[in-house]
Amino acid sequence: MDSHRDGGAARALELRHLRCLVAIMDTGSFTDAAHELGVSQAAVSRTLAALERLLGVRLLHRTSRVVTPTPAGVQALARARVLLAGAGELVHEAATGRSRLHIGHAWSAFGRHTTEFQRRWHAQHPGTELRLIRHNTPTGGLAEGLCDLAVIRAPLDLTPWAHALIGHETRWVALASDDPWARRRGIRLADIPSRTLAIDRRTGTTTLDLWPRDRRPEVEYTQDIDDWLAAIATGRRVGVTPQATAAQYRRDGITYRPLRDADPVPVHLIWRVHDTHPATHTALALASGLYRASG
Repeated sequence: MDSHRDGGAARALELRHLRCLVAIMDTGSFTDAAHELGVSQAAVSRTLAALERLLGVRLLHRTSRVVTPTPAGVQALARARVLLAGAGELVHEAATGRSRLHIGHAWSAFGRHTTEFQRRWHAQHPGTELRLIRHNTPTGGLAEGLCDLAVIRAPLDLTPWAHALIGHETRWVALASDDPWARRRGIRLADIPSRTLAIDRRTGTTTLDLWPRDRRPEVEYTQDIDDWLAAIATGRRVGVTPQATAAQYRRDGITYRPLRDADPVPVHLIWRVHDTHPATHTALALASGLYRASG
């Protein structure tokens, strides 16, 4: 079968073509490459010829004593190493992926519970590596395939996802530290319309629905948590955010004060319905327990 396929015009690039090229250059000869690959020297020659036909260029200069790459061969060799490394990583991920749990979030993970969640996870589930990933999309990277679970606080249609409510968080106001409001013990919703409000339109939890239509603040839209904090630090903007932001983003020049009369923010875990990680419900139970314990 291999002889037939290599004898005609090659139709598709295969990993075996790349492995052959790398083996020839790493060992320095067709004979040694054949030994490393566990095939005949003739098979190595046919595979290299098929690769050269596929690419339409000569890749190697071959004499009785030495094999050297052509300029095109140098480029192809470098690219082959990258592609083979990526294929190896893919195989490794497929074999070990379920022993690693990725939890995504847009702004904060579990807020003030994050450190305790990590500590308990590592102590109780040492066989499953935990990774927390920040990704500034509405699903915290879940829709993009970057995580197994995601922590969601922003208003989002949850119907496409499996989901569970793990707790609630109070809302806080973020201010520049030299803002006159920073001297207050708390701030009320009715105070906010006198200021310009920074809102992340993609992943923020704050919407103008918190205020009556005739008493809504002016808004400046930002792109992510860093952009949001930078706008507030100038003193010209304020922000409204869940307590998790106040816990995880303590920054010089930023002060947080509780928002006294606003409804709390629901915190959900979401995951793919047809691709549920085996540790999903374990993570759900741990996170829910931490939120319940904090009242």
